[in-house]
Amino acid sequence: MKIGILQTGHAPDLVLEKNGDYDAMFRRLLDGHGFEFVTYNVVDNEFPDGAEAADGWLVTGSRHGAYEDHDWIPPLEELIREIKAKDRPMVGVCFGHQIIAQALGGKVEKFAGGWAVGRKEYRIGDQIMALNAWHQDQVVELPEGATVEGHSDFTANAIVSYGPNVWTVQPHPEFQSDVIEALIHGRGKGVVPDDLLAEAEETLVQPNDNASIALKMAKVLKGERS
Repeated sequence: MKIGILQTGHAPDLVLEKNGDYDAMFRRLLDGHGFEFVTYNVVDNEFPDGAEAADGWLVTGSRHGAYEDHDWIPPLEELIREIKAKDRPMVGVCFGHQIIAQALGGKVEKFAGGWAVGRKEYRIGDQIMALNAWHQDQVVELPEGATVEGHSDFTANAIVSYGPNVWTVQPHPEFQSDVIEALIHGRGKGVVPDDLLAEAEETLVQPNDNASIALKMAKVLKGERS
């Protein structure tokens, strides 16, 4: 099964050296599910021919805001709408979560409550799961037909579905703790408040539920989610 990765940003150098780019992190996260991956660097205006270029799609995170004026964002939104209209499975993470919501009629903005960084807990159904977060932007208004499947006190729309074939998550299941550590030291200083960075660093040794979320993502991409 061919999965198209729509890469909407590139990892900073400190992360690239050890972990590779964002698409490499997703390849590792979803290893063992029989997927074949192809990456389209949409952030560099590299787009597929259309929704049928892959069996399923994954939209990555990015340092950019979904509401920013970049020439690659309108065609990405059009592709997202085409993927959904043609019923191809699609997963979005962080920026991917946000741009899918925006493309389908929702609203994304720089959240007045500030940043979420490091290990955070989310209620997903009757479970509490921990995932690494790194974001200030949030989906603040959902499109018609969206369903909230996971939330926290800080992030009301943390996990959202749009029927069985589109599923998006605000935190980063592809980020292991060493990625958060690199972001704290390579991108966070002077951007994220120091107390939040210190708090996030203290959580690096605690376990997360990346593997459980990866299984959910794989089911969506395989069309196995009812």
